[in-house]
Amino acid sequence: MHILCLDLEGVLIPEIWIGVAERTGIEGLRLTTRDIADYDELMQHRLKLLAEHDLKLKDIQEVIAGLSPLPGAAEFLDRVRGRMQVAILSDTFYEFAGPLMAQLGHPFLLCHKLEVDAEDRLLGYRLRQKDPKRMAVRAFHDLRYHVVAAGDSFNDTAMLDEADAGFFYSAPEAIARQFPQFQPTATYEELESCIEQAVASFDAAT
Repeated sequence: MHILCLDLEGVLIPEIWIGVAERTGIEGLRLTTRDIADYDELMQHRLKLLAEHDLKLKDIQEVIAGLSPLPGAAEFLDRVRGRMQVAILSDTFYEFAGPLMAQLGHPFLLCHKLEVDAEDRLLGYRLRQKDPKRMAVRAFHDLRYHVVAAGDSFNDTAMLDEADAGFFYSAPEAIARQFPQFQPTATYEELESCIEQAVASFDAAT
């Protein structure tokens, strides 16, 4: 049995925080996990900027409501879900993801939760668990799945490393160079071909 684990932002949907930066003009919100490898450092930076500019959860959700999946993402997801199970492993938040998950046909999503006060201000966040992407892949292994994984950033490398086969999708060249063990792909067709080859190798070995 096989399962495909995919990152969300940058792989299937646009980077949400970049969308917020473009709407608000707050350039510091353009930073993503492609820029800062330490997730807590990145989130503390974001939370500080939101507090300084008095941005609330509803302001971010309004930006998200205007976003759409990346071109071809929904079709790619439909094709692979027709052949194997798919899990989205993301460092986004359930409070953000709903509208975009609806546009992708509500795939299975594991992500995090925000801490929001009575006035809709973001106070913090709660990780689903420590090292969540790696641990999710490890759990699927315990369930006797072969795991193929694809992501685009620093925070995906643990997932790719733990998987039976891991690929970069549309990753910045600088990141791909740091992790040459993960084959880079640039289109959904190329990624789909790599997934199919990995699954064929699993099947041949069993």
